[in-house]
Amino acid sequence: MADSTRPPTPPGSPRGPEPRYGNRPTMKDVAARAGVGLKTVSRVVNGEPGVTPDTERRVQEAIESLGFRRNDSARVLRKGRTASIGLVLEDLADPFYGPLSRAVEEVARAHGALLINGSSAEDPEREQELALALCARRVDGLIVIPAGDDHRYLEPEMKAGVATVFVDRPPGRIEADVVLSDSFGGARAGVAHLIAHGHRRIAFIGDQPRIHTAVERLRGYRAAMEDAGLVIDDSWVALGSTAPERVQEAVKSVLAGPEPVTAIFAGNNRVTVTAVRVLAGHDQRVALVGFDDIELADLLGITVIAQDAAALGRTAAERLFRRLDGVNDEPSQVALETVLVPRGSGEIPPPS
Repeated sequence: MADSTRPPTPPGSPRGPEPRYGNRPTMKDVAARAGVGLKTVSRVVNGEPGVTPDTERRVQEAIESLGFRRNDSARVLRKGRTASIGLVLEDLADPFYGPLSRAVEEVARAHGALLINGSSAEDPEREQELALALCARRVDGLIVIPAGDDHRYLEPEMKAGVATVFVDRPPGRIEADVVLSDSFGGARAGVAHLIAHGHRRIAFIGDQPRIHTAVERLRGYRAAMEDAGLVIDDSWVALGSTAPERVQEAVKSVLAGPEPVTAIFAGNNRVTVTAVRVLAGHDQRVALVGFDDIELADLLGITVIAQDAAALGRTAAERLFRRLDGVNDEPSQVALETVLVPRGSGEIPPPS
Protein backbone atom coordinates (compact mmCIF):
# COMPACT_ATOMS: atom_id res chain seq x y z
CA MET A 1 0.00 0.00 0.00
CA ALA A 2 1.29 3.44 -0.91
CA ASP A 3 2.12 5.92 1.85
CA SER A 4 -0.39 8.75 1.31
CA THR A 5 1.47 11.05 3.74
CA ARG A 6 4.73 11.07 1.77
CA PRO A 7 4.98 13.82 -0.86
CA PRO A 8 5.48 12.57 -4.39
CA THR A 9 9.01 12.62 -5.79
CA PRO A 10 9.42 15.14 -8.61
CA PRO A 11 9.79 13.45 -12.01
CA GLY A 12 13.39 12.60 -12.82
CA SER A 13 14.60 13.00 -9.23
CA PRO A 14 16.14 9.95 -7.53
CA ARG A 15 14.43 9.29 -4.26
CA GLY A 16 17.36 7.98 -2.22
CA PRO A 17 17.04 6.81 1.35
CA GLU A 18 14.74 8.67 3.72
CA PRO A 19 16.48 9.75 6.95
CA ARG A 20 15.13 8.06 10.04
CA TYR A 21 13.96 10.00 13.08
CA GLY A 22 16.94 10.72 15.34
CA ASN A 23 19.50 10.31 12.54
CA ARG A 24 20.98 13.42 10.99
CA PRO A 25 21.11 13.37 7.19
CA THR A 26 24.60 13.03 5.77
CA MET A 27 26.26 14.18 2.56
CA LYS A 28 25.73 10.64 1.27
CA ASP A 29 21.99 11.12 1.74
CA VAL A 30 22.16 14.42 -0.15
CA ALA A 31 24.18 12.83 -2.96
CA ALA A 32 21.65 9.99 -3.30
CA ARG A 33 18.69 12.40 -3.29
CA ALA A 34 20.28 14.70 -5.90
CA GLY A 35 21.68 11.87 -8.02
CA VAL A 36 25.26 13.16 -7.91
CA GLY A 37 28.57 12.05 -6.47
CA LEU A 38 29.74 12.73 -2.92
CA LYS A 39 32.51 15.04 -4.14
CA THR A 40 29.95 17.19 -5.96
CA VAL A 41 27.95 17.64 -2.76
CA SER A 42 31.15 18.54 -0.90
CA ARG A 43 31.95 21.21 -3.50
CA VAL A 44 28.49 22.75 -3.18
CA VAL A 45 28.49 22.65 0.61
CA ASN A 46 31.94 24.25 0.85
CA GLY A 47 31.35 26.80 -1.94
CA GLU A 48 34.01 25.34 -4.22
CA PRO A 49 34.01 25.83 -8.02
CA GLY A 50 33.51 23.12 -10.64
CA VAL A 51 29.74 22.52 -10.35
CA THR A 52 27.24 23.48 -13.07
CA PRO A 53 24.32 25.74 -12.07
CA ASP A 54 21.78 22.99 -12.74
CA THR A 55 23.66 20.47 -10.61
CA GLU A 56 24.13 23.01 -7.81
CA ARG A 57 20.39 23.71 -7.86
CA ARG A 58 19.58 19.98 -7.51
CA VAL A 59 22.02 19.61 -4.63
CA GLN A 60 20.60 22.67 -2.84
CA GLU A 61 17.06 21.32 -3.27
CA ALA A 62 18.16 18.00 -1.78
CA ILE A 63 19.84 19.81 1.14
CA GLU A 64 16.70 21.80 1.84
CA SER A 65 14.42 18.76 1.49
CA LEU A 66 16.49 16.62 3.87
CA GLY A 67 17.31 19.40 6.33
CA PHE A 68 21.04 18.68 5.96
CA ARG A 69 23.53 20.73 8.03
CA ARG A 70 27.27 20.69 7.51
CA ASN A 71 29.16 18.92 10.30
CA ASP A 72 31.67 21.57 11.31
CA SER A 73 32.97 19.40 14.16
CA ALA A 74 34.04 16.67 11.78
CA ARG A 75 35.60 19.22 9.47
CA VAL A 76 37.72 20.88 12.13
CA LEU A 77 38.69 17.56 13.70
CA ARG A 78 40.31 16.63 10.40
CA LYS A 79 42.43 19.76 10.85
CA GLY A 80 43.39 18.78 14.40
CA ARG A 81 41.27 21.44 16.14
CA THR A 82 37.81 21.21 17.67
CA ALA A 83 37.13 24.95 17.30
CA SER A 84 35.98 25.26 20.90
CA ILE A 85 37.42 26.74 24.09
CA GLY A 86 36.39 26.41 27.71
CA LEU A 87 35.91 29.16 30.29
CA VAL A 88 35.86 28.28 34.00
CA LEU A 89 34.33 31.15 35.97
CA GLU A 90 34.01 31.68 39.71
CA ASP A 91 30.29 32.46 39.73
CA LEU A 92 28.05 32.90 36.69
CA ALA A 93 25.67 35.01 38.81
CA ASP A 94 28.35 37.60 39.65
CA PRO A 95 27.80 40.70 37.46
CA PHE A 96 31.58 41.15 37.15
CA TYR A 97 31.86 38.03 35.00
CA GLY A 98 29.17 39.02 32.50
CA PRO A 99 31.29 41.44 30.43
CA LEU A 100 34.36 39.23 30.91
CA SER A 101 32.57 36.19 29.49
CA ARG A 102 31.03 38.21 26.67
CA ALA A 103 34.45 39.56 25.65
CA VAL A 104 35.92 36.05 25.59
CA GLU A 105 32.99 34.89 23.46
CA GLU A 106 33.47 37.75 20.97
CA VAL A 107 37.14 36.89 20.49
CA ALA A 108 36.30 33.19 20.15
CA ARG A 109 33.64 33.96 17.57
CA ALA A 110 36.08 36.08 15.58
CA HIS A 111 38.32 33.00 15.43
CA GLY A 112 35.46 30.72 14.42
CA ALA A 113 35.38 28.96 17.79
CA LEU A 114 32.60 28.06 20.19
CA LEU A 115 32.79 29.05 23.88
CA ILE A 116 31.70 26.58 26.57
CA ASN A 117 31.62 27.95 30.11
CA GLY A 118 30.77 26.83 33.60
CA SER A 119 31.02 27.94 37.21
CA SER A 120 33.32 26.56 39.90
CA ALA A 121 31.20 28.19 42.64
CA GLU A 122 34.54 29.13 44.29
CA ASP A 123 35.14 25.42 44.99
CA PRO A 124 38.64 24.14 44.06
CA GLU A 125 37.38 20.57 43.57
CA ARG A 126 34.56 21.77 41.33
CA GLU A 127 37.05 23.88 39.37
CA GLN A 128 39.28 20.86 38.74
CA GLU A 129 36.31 18.66 37.83
CA LEU A 130 34.97 21.22 35.38
CA ALA A 131 38.33 22.01 33.76
CA LEU A 132 39.15 18.34 33.23
CA ALA A 133 35.65 17.66 31.89
CA LEU A 134 36.19 20.38 29.29
CA CYS A 135 39.56 18.88 28.38
CA ALA A 136 37.92 15.45 28.01
CA ARG A 137 35.61 17.04 25.45
CA ARG A 138 38.71 18.11 23.54
CA VAL A 139 38.48 21.88 23.82
CA ASP A 140 41.45 23.54 22.17
CA GLY A 141 42.11 25.83 25.10
CA LEU A 142 41.03 26.88 28.57
CA ILE A 143 40.60 30.22 30.30
CA VAL A 144 40.42 29.69 34.06
CA ILE A 145 39.53 31.99 36.93
CA PRO A 146 41.16 29.99 39.73
CA ALA A 147 39.29 28.85 42.79
CA GLY A 148 42.13 26.69 44.09
CA ASP A 149 45.83 27.22 44.70
CA ASP A 150 47.27 24.07 43.09
CA HIS A 151 46.86 23.68 39.33
CA ARG A 152 49.33 20.91 38.69
CA TYR A 153 46.39 18.76 37.63
CA LEU A 154 46.43 20.73 34.35
CA GLU A 155 50.08 20.01 33.53
CA PRO A 156 49.32 16.83 31.50
CA GLU A 157 46.63 18.65 29.54
CA MET A 158 48.91 21.58 28.78
CA LYS A 159 51.70 19.24 27.69
CA ALA A 160 49.17 17.52 25.42
CA GLY A 161 48.54 20.86 23.71
CA VAL A 162 45.62 22.44 25.57
CA ALA A 163 46.45 26.15 25.61
CA THR A 164 45.67 27.58 29.05
CA VAL A 165 45.40 31.17 30.32
CA PHE A 166 44.49 32.22 33.85
CA VAL A 167 42.58 35.43 34.45
CA ASP A 168 41.85 37.63 37.49
CA ARG A 169 44.10 35.47 39.72
CA PRO A 170 47.36 33.61 39.09
CA PRO A 171 47.53 29.80 39.05
CA GLY A 172 49.09 27.81 41.86
CA ARG A 173 52.30 25.80 41.43
CA ILE A 174 52.48 25.92 37.63
CA GLU A 175 53.78 28.36 35.03
CA ALA A 176 51.14 29.76 32.68
CA ASP A 177 49.92 32.97 31.08
CA VAL A 178 48.05 35.24 33.51
CA VAL A 179 45.94 38.37 32.96
CA LEU A 180 45.16 40.38 36.11
CA SER A 181 43.91 43.74 37.27
CA ASP A 182 46.26 45.78 39.44
CA SER A 183 44.54 44.94 42.72
CA PHE A 184 47.38 46.26 44.87
CA GLY A 185 47.67 49.58 43.05
CA GLY A 186 43.91 50.06 42.84
CA ALA A 187 43.36 49.49 46.56
CA ARG A 188 46.30 51.70 47.44
CA ALA A 189 44.85 54.52 45.32
CA GLY A 190 41.36 54.08 46.81
CA VAL A 191 42.54 54.23 50.41
CA ALA A 192 44.87 57.16 49.62
CA HIS A 193 41.81 58.94 48.23
CA LEU A 194 40.01 58.51 51.56
CA ILE A 195 43.08 59.72 53.46
CA ALA A 196 43.30 62.78 51.20
CA HIS A 197 39.75 63.65 52.25
CA GLY A 198 40.74 63.71 55.93
CA HIS A 199 40.09 60.14 57.10
CA ARG A 200 42.42 58.47 59.56
CA ARG A 201 40.30 55.58 60.84
CA ILE A 202 39.62 53.50 57.76
CA ALA A 203 38.31 49.93 57.70
CA PHE A 204 39.08 47.25 55.14
CA ILE A 205 36.37 44.62 54.56
CA GLY A 206 37.41 41.98 52.06
CA ASP A 207 37.03 38.48 50.68
CA GLN A 208 38.51 35.17 51.84
CA PRO A 209 42.19 35.48 52.82
CA ARG A 210 43.12 32.53 50.57
CA ILE A 211 42.06 34.48 47.47
CA HIS A 212 44.87 36.29 45.65
CA THR A 213 42.86 39.44 44.89
CA ALA A 214 41.77 39.78 48.54
CA VAL A 215 45.37 39.52 49.70
CA GLU A 216 46.62 42.05 47.14
CA ARG A 217 43.89 44.55 47.98
CA LEU A 218 44.62 44.23 51.68
CA ARG A 219 48.28 44.79 50.89
CA GLY A 220 47.35 47.96 48.98
CA TYR A 221 45.28 49.17 51.94
CA ARG A 222 48.17 48.62 54.34
CA ALA A 223 50.61 50.35 51.99
CA ALA A 224 48.42 53.47 51.71
CA MET A 225 48.00 53.66 55.48
CA GLU A 226 51.76 53.21 55.97
CA ASP A 227 52.49 55.88 53.33
CA ALA A 228 50.41 58.32 55.43
CA GLY A 229 52.03 57.25 58.70
CA LEU A 230 48.76 55.83 60.03
CA VAL A 231 48.61 52.93 62.46
CA ILE A 232 46.00 50.26 61.66
CA ASP A 233 43.89 48.85 64.46
CA ASP A 234 43.43 45.10 63.94
CA SER A 235 39.70 45.51 64.52
CA TRP A 236 39.44 47.60 61.34
CA VAL A 237 40.34 44.66 59.09
CA ALA A 238 37.76 41.95 58.34
CA LEU A 239 38.35 39.19 55.78
CA GLY A 240 35.97 36.33 55.10
CA SER A 241 32.96 35.21 53.15
CA THR A 242 31.16 37.78 51.02
CA ALA A 243 27.80 36.43 52.21
CA PRO A 244 25.60 39.41 53.19
CA GLU A 245 25.23 38.20 56.80
CA ARG A 246 28.99 38.12 57.38
CA VAL A 247 29.59 41.48 55.71
CA GLN A 248 26.72 43.10 57.63
CA GLU A 249 28.27 42.01 60.92
CA ALA A 250 31.69 43.25 59.82
CA VAL A 251 30.36 46.68 58.83
CA LYS A 252 28.38 47.04 62.04
CA SER A 253 31.42 46.01 64.06
CA VAL A 254 33.76 48.65 62.60
CA LEU A 255 31.07 51.31 63.12
CA ALA A 256 30.59 50.41 66.78
CA GLY A 257 32.46 51.55 69.88
CA PRO A 258 33.66 54.91 71.15
CA GLU A 259 36.01 55.46 68.19
CA PRO A 260 34.35 53.96 65.11
CA VAL A 261 35.93 54.17 61.68
CA THR A 262 34.91 57.14 59.55
CA ALA A 263 35.51 55.42 56.21
CA ILE A 264 35.34 51.94 54.70
CA PHE A 265 37.22 50.41 51.81
CA ALA A 266 35.18 47.49 50.40
CA GLY A 267 37.27 44.73 48.83
CA ASN A 268 34.90 43.74 46.00
CA ASN A 269 31.50 44.44 44.46
CA ARG A 270 29.52 42.08 46.69
CA VAL A 271 31.02 43.62 49.82
CA THR A 272 30.23 47.08 48.47
CA VAL A 273 26.56 46.25 47.85
CA THR A 274 26.07 45.00 51.41
CA ALA A 275 28.01 47.93 52.87
CA VAL A 276 25.76 50.39 51.00
CA ARG A 277 22.68 48.74 52.52
CA VAL A 278 24.07 48.89 56.06
CA LEU A 279 25.26 52.48 55.71
CA ALA A 280 21.85 53.54 54.41
CA GLY A 281 20.45 52.89 57.89
CA HIS A 282 23.38 54.32 59.82
CA ASP A 283 22.88 57.59 61.71
CA GLN A 284 26.26 59.04 60.71
CA ARG A 285 27.57 59.60 57.17
CA VAL A 286 30.46 57.25 56.51
CA ALA A 287 32.75 57.50 53.48
CA LEU A 288 32.92 54.45 51.21
CA VAL A 289 35.12 53.38 48.34
CA GLY A 290 34.52 49.98 46.70
CA PHE A 291 36.78 47.86 44.54
CA ASP A 292 34.82 46.92 41.36
CA ASP A 293 32.03 48.96 39.89
CA ILE A 294 28.45 47.97 40.68
CA GLU A 295 25.13 48.44 38.92
CA LEU A 296 23.55 51.85 39.61
CA ALA A 297 26.72 53.07 41.34
CA ASP A 298 26.57 56.23 39.24
CA LEU A 299 23.01 56.96 40.39
CA LEU A 300 23.75 56.07 44.01
CA GLY A 301 26.92 58.16 44.05
CA ILE A 302 29.28 55.29 44.97
CA THR A 303 32.97 55.99 44.51
CA VAL A 304 34.76 52.92 43.13
CA ILE A 305 38.00 51.54 41.88
CA ALA A 306 36.86 50.26 38.49
CA GLN A 307 38.55 47.40 36.72
CA ASP A 308 37.79 46.67 33.08
CA ALA A 309 36.28 43.17 33.13
CA ALA A 310 35.79 43.17 29.36
CA ALA A 311 39.46 44.04 28.82
CA LEU A 312 40.46 41.20 31.14
CA GLY A 313 38.42 38.72 29.12
CA ARG A 314 39.50 40.08 25.76
CA THR A 315 43.20 40.14 26.67
CA ALA A 316 43.06 36.60 28.05
CA ALA A 317 41.24 35.29 24.98
CA GLU A 318 43.61 37.01 22.58
CA ARG A 319 46.55 35.50 24.45
CA LEU A 320 44.90 32.08 24.26
CA PHE A 321 44.44 32.25 20.50
CA ARG A 322 48.02 33.43 20.05
CA ARG A 323 49.04 30.20 21.75
CA LEU A 324 46.69 28.22 19.53
CA ASP A 325 48.22 29.91 16.49
CA GLY A 326 51.64 28.60 17.48
CA VAL A 327 53.25 31.34 19.59
CA ASN A 328 55.49 29.47 22.04
CA ASP A 329 57.22 32.21 24.03
CA GLU A 330 57.60 32.05 27.80
CA PRO A 331 54.46 32.41 29.94
CA SER A 332 53.76 36.03 30.79
CA GLN A 333 51.78 38.04 33.32
CA VAL A 334 49.81 41.10 32.25
CA ALA A 335 48.44 43.53 34.86
CA LEU A 336 45.75 45.91 33.62
CA GLU A 337 45.36 49.31 35.26
CA THR A 338 42.38 50.22 37.42
CA VAL A 339 40.65 53.60 37.52
CA LEU A 340 39.40 55.63 40.49
CA VAL A 341 35.88 56.89 39.75
CA PRO A 342 34.83 59.55 42.32
CA ARG A 343 31.05 59.85 42.62
CA GLY A 344 30.47 61.23 46.10
CA SER A 345 30.63 58.47 48.69
CA GLY A 346 34.42 58.51 48.80
CA GLU A 347 34.51 62.27 49.17
CA ILE A 348 32.42 62.49 52.36
CA PRO A 349 34.62 64.18 55.01
CA PRO A 350 35.02 62.74 58.51
CA PRO A 351 32.78 64.24 61.21
CA SER A 352 34.24 67.39 62.70
